[in-house]
Amino acid sequence: MANEKSNKCLFDFTEHEILSQIYATHVYDKEKLDVASLFTMAKNTLNRATCAVDKALSMGASAPTDEKILDASFSPPLSTLKLISYEMQCCKSNTQCEENDLMIHIQNKALSILKMLSGYSWDAKAVLTLASFALDYGESCVLAQSQSSQSEDDLAKSVRTLKQTPVLLNATQLQKHKQDFVDLNKVIKETLEVTQCIFELVKQSNYDTNDVADLETVLMGHIEVDVYWAIVTIVAITTQLSYLIRDKSKKQELNDFAEKLKVIKTKLNKKIEIYKGHKEKTEAYSKLVKVIQTSTEITVLLKELINPRSNIPPLTDGSTSRPVDIDVVKEKNVLLLISDLNISDEDIALLKIIYNELKKEERHKIVWIPFLEERTDSQEKEYKSLQSKIVECQIPWYIHNSTMAHCKLSEESCRFIREQWHYKDKPSIVVLNSQAQVKCQNAIHMIRAYGFGAYPFTSAVEENLLREEGWIVFTTNHVTQRACGIKEKKHILLFGGDEKGIQNFDEKAKTLVTVSTDKLIKEKDISIQLVPIGKDNFEHFWSGVESLFISQAQRRTRIDNEGSIVRKEIQKLLSFKNESTTWAVLSTGPSVVMVNEINTVMKVLDEFSEWKGKALKTTFKEYFESGNTIEKKETSQGRDCCHMEIPFIPGITPEPMTCSQCKASMETYIKFNCCHMALKDAAANKRP
Repeated sequence: MANEKSNKCLFDFTEHEILSQIYATHVYDKEKLDVASLFTMAKNTLNRATCAVDKALSMGASAPTDEKILDASFSPPLSTLKLISYEMQCCKSNTQCEENDLMIHIQNKALSILKMLSGYSWDAKAVLTLASFALDYGESCVLAQSQSSQSEDDLAKSVRTLKQTPVLLNATQLQKHKQDFVDLNKVIKETLEVTQCIFELVKQSNYDTNDVADLETVLMGHIEVDVYWAIVTIVAITTQLSYLIRDKSKKQELNDFAEKLKVIKTKLNKKIEIYKGHKEKTEAYSKLVKVIQTSTEITVLLKELINPRSNIPPLTDGSTSRPVDIDVVKEKNVLLLISDLNISDEDIALLKIIYNELKKEERHKIVWIPFLEERTDSQEKEYKSLQSKIVECQIPWYIHNSTMAHCKLSEESCRFIREQWHYKDKPSIVVLNSQAQVKCQNAIHMIRAYGFGAYPFTSAVEENLLREEGWIVFTTNHVTQRACGIKEKKHILLFGGDEKGIQNFDEKAKTLVTVSTDKLIKEKDISIQLVPIGKDNFEHFWSGVESLFISQAQRRTRIDNEGSIVRKEIQKLLSFKNESTTWAVLSTGPSVVMVNEINTVMKVLDEFSEWKGKALKTTFKEYFESGNTIEKKETSQGRDCCHMEIPFIPGITPEPMTCSQCKASMETYIKFNCCHMALKDAAANKRP
């Protein structure tokens, strides 16, 4: 850059061109420096020096009042400051320095200083250069002031002469160069403010920014260029000061530098404000986390979470729409429903069932927190509609709050709910006891899968339900009334897939029902119930299977061998959801015999007539298990890739899964899918 033709202005270089030069001067931040103390020293010195010059110019300047007290133990790096000063002021010869283009001179000096300070951090480079100039400028002002003193001694006079400062504050010369000194002081002050911004920005960036993606990269980006312009400007100021001290006619114009620094200062101040805002949010979040994690009273937790800085009653009685105090949940266990305005009628109906059971003990309350990070006018209508549904269902739950204007959560509360309770824009129920302890982080899937049977919604209860009743019971709940044959340990054949496959299999499966009238089969007490999963109950069925899967995945306890088998059975069934393959599940009562694709089951059914001859030697269950095992070995190698799509489980990393066919480890992929629901909802709202 310094070797460019002199007719290219310093201010015409792009950031890329500047960065390509200055990056080559930086090694790494190995040199240690108390940047804060050195900046305080430089700031105090320059404030007093510029004040002295302004006073001498009759500018009406007053002494600075915001000076900071230095740490007495701080020792400035004097040798480094002197080296920088030497680099800024000296050329190979005075003649060459004056004859060369001043912009080229300034560029060269700035790059030389950056190379000299290659081991320092970027903010330290700027502060060291500023401090070096402050040392020289302050010293010149002190010596100039002594000239007007009646008691100036010969030593001070000799030093002043050596420093070439007799002109600096001389009344005649000051008036001659008054505008130049005014411009000089203005640029010095701008440089001081820009350096302070650089220092402040780096200090702010030392706070934890990991929780905001790329915040440090965005805000600290190209601060090296800002440091470069600060140093370039200091070199230009030094050059101009040398001309004024020696009363030269040649000048270094500083207005362009001042304008450049103003732009940089505005940009840096905006970044500092962003950092400060982030710091305030981080501190508010940390405070909230601490309060909630250490709370021993449910009212304290809810107050801090939903209404920490308002005198408005935080809750509303959903059945009466009247505001109530937080003490209404004191010493109660709370089911905290968190959702946006899209709560399904099925979930509301489930909550009504849960409430009707819980109200018998009067120890539980349901509180709904509408999770609205942004509020829009169109949401008011949805909010009122949902409130009406709650009133119609006669669920006296409590709502935060009765109006859209007051129900918006704070940013730290939204962050807490997302990060600590893993909320992901789907209805979630956090179960809290009266001591503000989380008993279940999200019971919604457990409630959907098991209903009130899962109360009090703990992993132990879920394990007991699966052990005693079997998971197949809870999938049939979602498509029809509980299969009457399950408790009687009859055989249940559940099947689904594409419509044609279901129809073909239904005809084949009916042979099992027909053959159950056979005398020998009757003696074996075999009764078979067919449960097809068609279009009318597809969504409900798979919703139940997914709820079972998610509820199990959320469990943090180690599962035994039996639990592992159950999880694999549910996983295998879920792998058929998005395939065109027809599938079947056979159970004897609550005990699942097999989960497999229809081709395997069909082959077993084709050979069913042969089983009657062996009926006295084996059971119906054993026959299907053996046929399923043999067929699985024969078909697994020729089957297409086995895959399954599972819903996102906030805060839960899915365990490694093995293929239900070949037992090999399955690869993991991430899939993003959009059904354009937002566009559909918007279109629906526009309809008359």
